Amino acid sequence: MKILANDGLDKSGVEALTAKGFEVITEKVPQEFLADYINRNKIRTLLVRSATQVRKELIDACPRLEIIGRGGVGMDNIDVDYARSKNIHVINTPSASSESVAELVFAHLFSGARFLQDSNRKMPVTGDSEFAAMKKSYEKGIELRGKTIGIIGMGRIGQEVARIALGLGMRVIAADNNVGRASIKVKFYNNQFINVDIETEPLEDVLRHADFITLHVPSQKEGYMIGKKEIETMKTGVAVINCSRGGVIDEAALLTALNSGKVAFAGLDVFENEPVPSKEILKHPKISLSPHTGASTLEAQDRIGLSLAEQICSILQIP
Repeated sequence: MKILANDGLDKSGVEALTAKGFEVITEKVPQEFLADYINRNKIRTLLVRSATQVRKELIDACPRLEIIGRGGVGMDNIDVDYARSKNIHVINTPSASSESVAELVFAHLFSGARFLQDSNRKMPVTGDSEFAAMKKSYEKGIELRGKTIGIIGMGRIGQEVARIALGLGMRVIAADNNVGRASIKVKFYNNQFINVDIETEPLEDVLRHADFITLHVPSQKEGYMIGKKEIETMKTGVAVINCSRGGVIDEAALLTALNSGKVAFAGLDVFENEPVPSKEILKHPKISLSPHTGASTLEAQDRIGLSLAEQICSILQIP
């Protein structure tokens, strides 16, 4: 059985599948040639990440497909319900990258809190001639400990963010229409742990009280989760992090808020116009940036590959 991992697959996943007798193809096929390639090579399993789109047209054009797998959490790029209506198994790896995304949230938070996104740009240029002046301009950094982080979306990633935040000594508040209470287990290196129950609150309350706001929600079908109205509700000097989906935040409203000082800094891993983000966003000195790499750690890719391999073997009843 041939498997096309069109957006790549970690070595661990390839080896696990190959050991079970699968032929794993990791060649990147352009979207416009994908249907022809799948049919010509008799591909029965298609694995993707966020780049490849698996829409109704592709599904209809590839009647041999039995399994569609997404290496990651969200499946916005797959017409899941339609695929399942055609008796195609659709799988993903919801827990494999939670820790990686949560750690990137804090990478952006620490960067913005200490102006690293700006100083890392300027130090190579004028650090040798304006060292004292730069030191003074970055002397008003802040600490995370003791601050309030507002988590919008308390799924696996949101709960992992809460776990790290509690370990840092932060106050955690959260909003999620589907989760009333989350029990967070904070583990320590010596096998000790504490359990902390977090009751979710209305979104308006979280926006009003949080010093830092981080989003962990799916793509919005209509409008923005955070727009001008929501930003006006926030504290002055708030920070906003988005490592979930592009289009969740109104980037024009965010830029206005950054320029006015309403928002102190932002951290963005995802963008409205991927893969061509706005130049204004990319050049803004108050935004910490990463190119949609939330799940891109060696550990996460290893877990994703093994999880996909395990699920495929389970579906096909291969021991």
